Amino acid sequence: MALERIQKVMAEQGLCSRRAAEQIILEGRVKVNGHPARLGDKMDVNRDSLMIDGERIRLVKKQEYHYLMLHKPRGFVTTTSDERGRKTVMDLLADYPVRVFPVGRLDKDSEGLLLLTNDGDFANLMMHPSHGVSKLYRVTVHPRADESQVVALSEGVTLEDGTVTQPAVVNVVVDEPGRTVLEMTIKEGKNRQIRRMCEAVGLEVARLRRSAMGAVKLGMLPPGQYRELTKSEGAALRAAAQTGKARARTQASQEAAARRQARAAGKAPARRASPRRQRPERGE
Repeated sequence: MALERIQKVMAEQGLCSRRAAEQIILEGRVKVNGHPARLGDKMDVNRDSLMIDGERIRLVKKQEYHYLMLHKPRGFVTTTSDERGRKTVMDLLADYPVRVFPVGRLDKDSEGLLLLTNDGDFANLMMHPSHGVSKLYRVTVHPRADESQVVALSEGVTLEDGTVTQPAVVNVVVDEPGRTVLEMTIKEGKNRQIRRMCEAVGLEVARLRRSAMGAVKLGMLPPGQYRELTKSEGAALRAAAQTGKARARTQASQEAAARRQARAAGKAPARRASPRRQRPERGE
């Protein structure tokens, strides 16, 4: 946990105001780990002890949040436990000292970038369907994809349950007889969405790897290995989600205003059918 100035800790713990805390420190009434504190000294609320006027203060611990990137290999299920005894992604983090959980899912036969954290707010921000954090996949399909299939994937397709996907960015990376390798970027998180999109246009996914989420890239991280996100990577993901959240609110406000104007003009349009509620990301 980052060190914080003692007067800030005292104020955040509800002991007094920060200005009053500074005065108490100046009067020599504060000790940290048994040593007299000076104004400007810092402490770790999760590790250090604080005494004021000879009385030990019980501090409320701060939770330390962790954010990890895992290169999930094929053959592992994305869950914290599995009643069928299958290998889970948590087996790959057995040596990590803090309990974390997956952010969204990659199905058993998929591989690539998977985020894990112990921060529930961060996980919800990443998984909420309206926030639209982009996800980049490298997808190998059989048979060879023709131009009409690539265009259909780009424009949005109707899935087997009747839902229509949003437009995607689709680029052909390798085009060979019998197979095509695509790079697909989507901003949704429907269950097994990439596989279902390909099935909808007559293509079978032979291999699927998530390469990036927003500005965070898998890079050269080996399969089965993990690393902590940098502060800049975490900030970039939050910024992308907040931008998507603001965009969704603006769109909703504009649509509501258009309906009000239409009603005022005496020709209210038919209300657009509400899209089927989309669950948080389940896997691709």
